[in-house]
Amino acid sequence: METAAIARLLEPFIEFDETRLLSISMYIDLLLKWNARINLTAIREPGEIVQRHFGESLFAAKHLLEQKLPQTAIDLGSGAGFPGVPFAMLAPDVQVTLIESQQKKATFLKELVHTLELKNTKVFSDRAEAYPGTADLVMLRAVERFEQALQMAVRLTNTGGRVALMIGSGQVELTGKLEKEVLWDSPVEVPCSLSRELLVGIKS
Repeated sequence: METAAIARLLEPFIEFDETRLLSISMYIDLLLKWNARINLTAIREPGEIVQRHFGESLFAAKHLLEQKLPQTAIDLGSGAGFPGVPFAMLAPDVQVTLIESQQKKATFLKELVHTLELKNTKVFSDRAEAYPGTADLVMLRAVERFEQALQMAVRLTNTGGRVALMIGSGQVELTGKLEKEVLWDSPVEVPCSLSRELLVGIKS
């Protein structure tokens, strides 16, 4: 996909330099190639991939980095790499771990990290329960078994660290009831989305 077209589609979310736009173009090419073999995303139209996956992920990353720069971050249930890889592209000084237990998806992520030369990013290809560390920031987007994933996200977050959820507006109230040890900010509406919101909280 041409970088000029990517830049136009990203305008509501973020402004990117040519180097990063080229990386996104390479990412899309690799994603579409792999998606023909394994189900990484149900969205197959490149323009929609840019807005739905990259736009939302980069909007969240920009918001989080404006608040505070973490030293370490985890993308829990990374799947096709969203929001963790766009976050890593935007924050080269943050050490990012992509946790993905499905081996085929983890293999895709490893090839992606290698292709994009993301020196600050590693893939943990096992269940989150087996991950030995914690992080200053744990991100969660579009995962199955939301309640269990939320509990795991909080467990993987350092005390005083942040949990960042990209969830449907209907899940915001549920989140507040489920996790009392997290002080949640007011949700932030994601541009160009009908119901997606960014909910960030600090673990006490």
